[in-house]
Amino acid sequence: MQFETLKNVPQTEKKQYLRVATIANKTAFCYYYIGADASSISFLSENFRSGFASHSLEEARKSLRAHNAQEIDVLIIDVPYREKELREFHSFLRNRNLHTIPVIYNDCHFENEQTPSQNELIDDVIDLANWQYDFSSKISFLKKSKEYQPKSSEQKINPSYSVSKRAFDILIASLLLVLLLPVLLVIAIAIRLESKGPIFYNAKRAGKGFRIFKFYKFRTMEVNADKKIDALAHLNQYDAATAGPKFFKISNDPRITRVGRFLRNTSLDELPQLINVLKGDMSLVGNRPLPLYEAATLTTNEFVERFMAPAGITGLWQIKKRGKSDMSTEERISLDISYARNSNLLYDLWIMAHTPKALLQKTDV
Repeated sequence: MQFETLKNVPQTEKKQYLRVATIANKTAFCYYYIGADASSISFLSENFRSGFASHSLEEARKSLRAHNAQEIDVLIIDVPYREKELREFHSFLRNRNLHTIPVIYNDCHFENEQTPSQNELIDDVIDLANWQYDFSSKISFLKKSKEYQPKSSEQKINPSYSVSKRAFDILIASLLLVLLLPVLLVIAIAIRLESKGPIFYNAKRAGKGFRIFKFYKFRTMEVNADKKIDALAHLNQYDAATAGPKFFKISNDPRITRVGRFLRNTSLDELPQLINVLKGDMSLVGNRPLPLYEAATLTTNEFVERFMAPAGITGLWQIKKRGKSDMSTEERISLDISYARNSNLLYDLWIMAHTPKALLQKTDV
């Protein structure tokens, strides 16, 4: 791995502050890696335009004092998690006016303890060794969300609401899984009898804060259906011809199996997402978690708010427009942003009360 030392760093600190050689045709961001894993540095250098590296948080502080760090787009920390040290580093960033730089932690340092949830010191936790996607969309969102300042007229999240919402999610999701266990078994058998392939479909989805997680559903399509998206793009009910945000959904999708069509029209394919709710990936009520190819188009200032709300099984989109083919991209995003701005426990209960009549859809979209 080739490095070049930064010219403006004092000679005594050059051994602590290394600049990774720029590689063309990569993500147009600059990273700062804090750690000592050579394979991680190699991986980052292959996916970013350029980057810097230090072995520890203390070395990073010294280096950042000696350099204009405004060109840095993301901080990736790959050292053992110690909250005191991280708080000191967080204070340093704020004092240097660098607090808007996203901080991502390598989740290998949380193997023997619970990953910090809603930690104001960390913007996201990823598996650096098994990262499968381009960092561009995630970093774009994290940068926008940290720079985003809600208008005075917009409601701010009430901490007590977050606690009560999580408690409600766990209680209801647990109860539903127990009560619906016989239904889950029948569905699993029907899927297996109709077509070869797994019973469950799981894929990476982007939820609150552009946090990427494994999303569960009953499989309703033939195997490898995702690979046929390009071939069916001309049937997309959303206008995908123009630049900007994109969603993908088609009427009478030929990839859907017969059992799958029934599961979709009755929303029974969504039941495995109760597991996502228990895991904390999703909530019962929120904005729909998006496939990464859709989420990547919504990281601009205009649309970033829709990721401020938790991912949900049901939400405004489901009760107002589910199963209707006349919804525009702008209308769907507007509903997502509206929920993000106005969410509260009573609002959630109202949405849940209106969900049953939206479960049975009349059109195959």
